[in-house]
Amino acid sequence: MRRIHIFAATMLLATVIGANAQDKDHGPKGKAIVQIYTNFHSGFGAVNDDRGFALDRSYIGYEYNFKRGITIKGVLDIGQSSDVDDYQRIAYIKNAFIGWNWRGLTLGGGLIPTTQFSYQENFWGYRYVYRSFQDIYRFGSSADLGISVAYRFARWIEADVIIANGEGFRQVQVSDGLLYGIGTTIMPFKGMSLRLYAGMNEGTDGAKDIINYAMFAGYKHRYFSLGVEYNIMRNSNHMAGKHLYGFSLFATGSPISWLSIYARTDGLMSSDSWNELEDEVTVVAGVEFKLGRYVKIAPNFRMAVPKAETMPNRYYGYISCSFGL
Repeated sequence: MRRIHIFAATMLLATVIGANAQDKDHGPKGKAIVQIYTNFHSGFGAVNDDRGFALDRSYIGYEYNFKRGITIKGVLDIGQSSDVDDYQRIAYIKNAFIGWNWRGLTLGGGLIPTTQFSYQENFWGYRYVYRSFQDIYRFGSSADLGISVAYRFARWIEADVIIANGEGFRQVQVSDGLLYGIGTTIMPFKGMSLRLYAGMNEGTDGAKDIINYAMFAGYKHRYFSLGVEYNIMRNSNHMAGKHLYGFSLFATGSPISWLSIYARTDGLMSSDSWNELEDEVTVVAGVEFKLGRYVKIAPNFRMAVPKAETMPNRYYGYISCSFGL
């Protein structure tokens, strides 16, 4: 709790300094980060009793851009935790890093965004409605303590490398293993993107290494986008032979500036059905209304079909909202 207070004070000081710098230099140097994800949802049938308002996530932070490509960024992530009651919230430091961009080279160090599925998540574009596949099924973490390097060799190809603790931003370091990841993004023509990633999260004390592979292909047009990804995680939770596989397929359309539609289906599978109670196929579909620059409202329908025959299908109606800068 003490480090949260220190971080909050630091962010407040950075905000004041950044605002003063903007006034002095008459130019944008930094920006506040305030983002709130909330929803109202109601289940149907077997989950009819699951309904109400929810505060999914709150992000509060500040980003400051110095001259010569140097950036510092700090963000608090306030959300739910399985360790406490549902009405309570836990605050984590999501990002606290320094970055440097120079002639196609990008360096980052500290509590940085990871590269395992950030590209896919940004391409999908509706995180406040439904998180990306690898995030939902815990194939990896969205942020971790470490360093990353990315380089754009040409307009159509770039590569990245990351070395991190491998335990995410909620557990900065518990065991001694590290995560190593390498990825490449290829853009063969305008709008088309291909992404490949491979990572290894070291096991300790005899535990198996977790191996991740991620493949993504997407096409983005002015009025629509299409994307498909396939993911593999070998030795899930450092357990030998416990492998997970999964796909995510989505399509979006934006016929006018303030209205868009989206649909997505995910599927999680396990080797030898060891994870049968969690294996499932899900469908999400809905529309998004942009009410000005800072407010988005997205009614959507969700369906989950478990692999286990003893478990019922789940149906939900959601009104997801995003507020913030």
